Amino acid sequence: MQDSEIKQAIISIIGDIAPDEDTSNLKPDVRLREQIDLDSMDFLDIVMELRKQYGVNVPDTDYMQLATLDSCVNYLRPKMQGKTLKV
Repeated sequence: MQDSEIKQAIISIIGDIAPDEDTSNLKPDVRLREQIDLDSMDFLDIVMELRKQYGVNVPDTDYMQLATLDSCVNYLRPKMQGKTLKV
């Protein structure tokens, strides 16, 4: 999966979890929680959706690596090799 597809997957998951949030102008290097209203349960839902949709397991010790869109892409890149974007 390309970096742009990983970013799109994350934005799509966030859009499903927080449908009232505008995800169209997310800055890649700013913490997601500073840009949109995500609580800890929403964040856990994102992690669960990554597991459900892509078979990617994110241990709780790695959660901080998913703080921004850029850090999500960097963390998920090796884990999502060979995966296909779900639409």
